[in-house]
Amino acid sequence: MADLARSNSFLENSSTRTILSQVIAVSVKNFLLFVTGMSSAYPTILIPALTTESNFQLDNEGISWIGSTNLMCALIGCSLSGIITQPFGRKRFMQIATVPIMVSWLIFKFANQMWEIYFALALYGLSSGFIEAPVLSYVAEITQPRVRGMLSATGTLSSVAGVLVGFFLGTVLVWRDVAIVSSVVPVVAFCLLCFIPESPHWLIMRNRLDDAQKSLAWLRGWINVENVKEEFEEICRNHNTSCQTGDANVLTISEAPSSASTRNNIMVMVRPYIQKNFLWPFSLVLFICFLCGFTGFLTLQTYAVGIFSSLHVPINEYYATLGLGIAQFVGSLVSVVLVKCLGKRVMTFISLGFIGVCNLVIGVYGHQTNVNNLNLAPGNVSNTHIEISDHQWVPLVFLVLLSFFGHCGIRVLPWIILGEIYSYKTRAVGCGLSSALYYIFGFLGNKVFLRMIDLLTLPGVYWFYSLVSFVGLFIMYFVLPETEGKPLQEIIDHFSGISKLDNKIRKLPPAP
Repeated sequence: MADLARSNSFLENSSTRTILSQVIAVSVKNFLLFVTGMSSAYPTILIPALTTESNFQLDNEGISWIGSTNLMCALIGCSLSGIITQPFGRKRFMQIATVPIMVSWLIFKFANQMWEIYFALALYGLSSGFIEAPVLSYVAEITQPRVRGMLSATGTLSSVAGVLVGFFLGTVLVWRDVAIVSSVVPVVAFCLLCFIPESPHWLIMRNRLDDAQKSLAWLRGWINVENVKEEFEEICRNHNTSCQTGDANVLTISEAPSSASTRNNIMVMVRPYIQKNFLWPFSLVLFICFLCGFTGFLTLQTYAVGIFSSLHVPINEYYATLGLGIAQFVGSLVSVVLVKCLGKRVMTFISLGFIGVCNLVIGVYGHQTNVNNLNLAPGNVSNTHIEISDHQWVPLVFLVLLSFFGHCGIRVLPWIILGEIYSYKTRAVGCGLSSALYYIFGFLGNKVFLRMIDLLTLPGVYWFYSLVSFVGLFIMYFVLPETEGKPLQEIIDHFSGISKLDNKIRKLPPAP
C-alpha cells in the first residue's frame, strides 16, 4: 500500500503528466482549427472546378471573389468574436461555431447557382472568424510558459493539416463529394470539445472560482485542487480578484459601480483599448499580418493550380498542389521545433529571408521564360513561350520552398504571440481584432493578386513580394521582442512600458 501511495504521489507530481493534460486540451482545440483548415483549402479546389462547369459562369472578377469572400467574412467574424465570446466562454463558443461550418459544407454539396457558392463561402468564413478569439485566448490561458510557444505553434500545424487533407480530397474526389465528406468533421470537433475544461481565466473573470480551481487542476495533470492553490492565487491576483472560493459576493476591483452614468461606463469599456499596452502589440500584429498577406505564400495557396499551370511545372497541377500542402504541413511542424529551440525572433528571420530568396528566383524564372500572365484553366496554356524543359523543376521547387518557409515562421507567428501580448482585460477582443487583421490582408492579397499581375506582370509581382520580405526582415529585427519562455505577466509589462524583455529564450526549469 505504501508503494502504491508513493506511485500515485509520483504521478500527481509528474512533469510528463502535467504537460500531457495541456497537450490533450490543446489538441482537442486544434481539431477545430483542422476543420477551418479544410475550409480554407476549398477555394483552391473550387476555382479550377467551376471554370470548367457550364452551370457556373466565371470571369476573373468572379474567380477573385471565390478566393477572397471567405477571408472578407472571416475578418468580420474576428472583429466580433472577442465581444461575443465573453458571455459564452472560450469552450462553449468554439462548440457553437461548428454548427454553421457544417451547414456551409452542406450548401456546397447542393449548390447549383453562384450566389449559393458565395453564400457558403461567406458563412464558413464568418464562422472561422468567430472562433479566432476563443481559440487564441484558450491556448494562452491554459498553458504554462515553458510549453506555451510550442503548443501555440501546433494550432497552425493543425490548420495546415486540414489544408493538406483538403488538397488530398480534391485530387481523388469531385468538389461536391469533398463537401459532403468534410461536413462530418465539424460534428466530431463538437463532440471532442465536450471533454475538455473551460479556461480557468475566464471562469475567474466570471467569479466562478470553484470551477476555475477544478479546471486548473485538470489542466495540471488531473491533480487535486490543493496542489494548484499557489498558481490559482497568482492568477486571481493578476485579475485583481479575491481568491476566496465559495463566496457568492466576490467582486473584482475593476468592476464599475452600479450608479455610474452610461457615458462613464462606455469610457471604462473603451479606455483599455486606447492605451499603450493595447495599441503597441496591435500595431506589431498589424505589420506581421501585412507581411503574411503580401509575401506570396497565401496567394500561392489560393491560386496554386493556375500558378503551377502557367509556369509549366513538370507534374500534374493537382499533384503539385498536394505537394504544396505537404510542404505547408512540414513547415508548420518544423516551426514547433524552431520556436522552442531558436525562439520566435530567429524563426521569423529565417522564414522571411528564405521567402525573399524564393520570390526573387520565381520572378527571375518567370521573366526569363516570358511567363507574364496567369492561366486559370489547367491544360489551356499556350506553348509560344521559350522552351524550358531543362529547367521545369525550378518553379516547382521554389514555389514549394516558398510555401515551406512561409509556414515555418511568419505564417505561424501571429497565432503564437496573440494570446501572449495583450493584457487580461483586452485579450479576447485583442485576439479577435488582431485575427481580423490577418484576414484583412489575406483578403486584400488574394483580391488584388490578378490586378497586380495585369499591372506588374507575374514576375513583377514576385519581385514585389521579395522586396516586402527583405524590408519586413529589417523592420522585424528592431520591433519583435522574444517572448519564448517568458511568463504572461512579464510580456504584458513589456508592452505596457513597465519593463523590457531581453531577446533571449528563457529556459524555465521543469515542473516538479
